[in-house]
Amino acid sequence: MAWAWLIIGGLFEVGFTTSLRFVDGFRNISWTIAFLISVAISMALLEIASRTIPMGTAYAVWGGIGAVGTVVVGILWFHEPSDTVRVLLILAIVAAIAALRLTA
Repeated sequence: MAWAWLIIGGLFEVGFTTSLRFVDGFRNISWTIAFLISVAISMALLEIASRTIPMGTAYAVWGGIGAVGTVVVGILWFHEPSDTVRVLLILAIVAAIAALRLTA
């Protein structure tokens, strides 16, 4: 169950990084609230997962999910670049996350 909490926490990390794009110096209240809630849930789930999964592994997977998810959101919704090298590097992060899961 810890891995499920960790994955969900990583997805909430994508939520807070996406929200951060819209907070406008924390003047946009609705996006600021979304950011704060996402951060709180993400961190709480990381903490819960790290009770079972070693912290280094949990943090690497959580951060990797957040990084990959944020890049994917950027490509799909904000039309950020998606050149071959960038996609291959993102796939390398995904492979590293999977490898950590298999060795944990």
